[in-house]
Amino acid sequence: MIKIIKITFIFIFITTKLFGNTNENLYQKIDLFGEVLEKIKKEYVDDIDQSEMIDSAINGALQSLDPYSAYMNPEIFQSMETDTKGEFGGLGIEVGMEAGVVKVISPIDDTPASKAGVKAGDYIVKIDGKQVQGKSLVEAVKMMRGPVGSKINLTIRRKGEKKALEKTIIREVIQISSVEAKILKKNIGYLRLKAFNSNSSKQLIEKINNFENKNKPIGYVLDLRNNPGGLLTQAINVTDFFLDEGEIVSTKGRRKIENRRFFARKGDKLKGKPLIVLINNGSASASEIVAGALKDHKRAIVLGENSYGKGSVQSVIPLSDGGGIRLTVSKYYLPSGGSISEIGVAPDIMIEEEGEDFRVNTPTDNQLNYALKLLTT
Repeated sequence: MIKIIKITFIFIFITTKLFGNTNENLYQKIDLFGEVLEKIKKEYVDDIDQSEMIDSAINGALQSLDPYSAYMNPEIFQSMETDTKGEFGGLGIEVGMEAGVVKVISPIDDTPASKAGVKAGDYIVKIDGKQVQGKSLVEAVKMMRGPVGSKINLTIRRKGEKKALEKTIIREVIQISSVEAKILKKNIGYLRLKAFNSNSSKQLIEKINNFENKNKPIGYVLDLRNNPGGLLTQAINVTDFFLDEGEIVSTKGRRKIENRRFFARKGDKLKGKPLIVLINNGSASASEIVAGALKDHKRAIVLGENSYGKGSVQSVIPLSDGGGIRLTVSKYYLPSGGSISEIGVAPDIMIEEEGEDFRVNTPTDNQLNYALKLLTT
């Protein structure tokens, strides 16, 4: 009985943190929770691990809020905090949680997942034959990590496909080169931004300056497809390169510190040259800030498919037991005032990927080909 009281106390602590001061109805629900735990302990057919069960209950409370909030027990939290660079391999995908299964936000270019044909919007229902349903996002991510060179089998459900897809992938150390740049036919500057890490804006402006000094392109393509996002500061810096003035993005949350507005500084680095931004379902978070702001200010034509719709900011908050929670603390809003969350950015020109052989930045890339046609005619 002492263990049940302790578990119920922890649940009170978590629900109080989530929903503010308790009230009579909440206390009744917590009493009911304790009663259910007691019934399970006495009458459930198998022995249970009460610690695991309360972890699941806490995580369930958090995941009921949104797909990005989650609980990490002390073991998982510690492993997340520890630098394991070079020891573990990954797949190269940004993931979230939806309907109890892992949803691929974006496969990162030139990573094992991308090469295996994993696509944005895919649902991972099994990992090495084990059901994902019932697992937390953090637990599922941990299952996907492993020694470099080891195999992992993913069972995937994809919209439009009747049968589940099986993907066998070899884990690798994921190293992302965030910026790719080249001059395409008829002197179009192509800038591909794969992620928003700490050096992305610096790398991007170096490429732009190099093009402007040597090639003097007649226009540019900024490719944000399959870019899962990253640092807000980098999204602001990148957007600022293409604007002379105006708001870039605002964030709003419960606390005053989360309510902020960010504005462009004078100086369009392209000096008003034509700009097309490419997005798809794998363009998320910081990518959506850039595309949405440039669209709202009519500085660029946005082309491709509707973006993912991840317009929220998460903070990792340590807990007294050595674990932690990842909690959504604010949301992004575009200059127009519109929210990105679960809506995404709609392109000015909708061009869907065509053909089974479609690959970004290859001759089969019909979206890029269409953008080049617009810029050169």
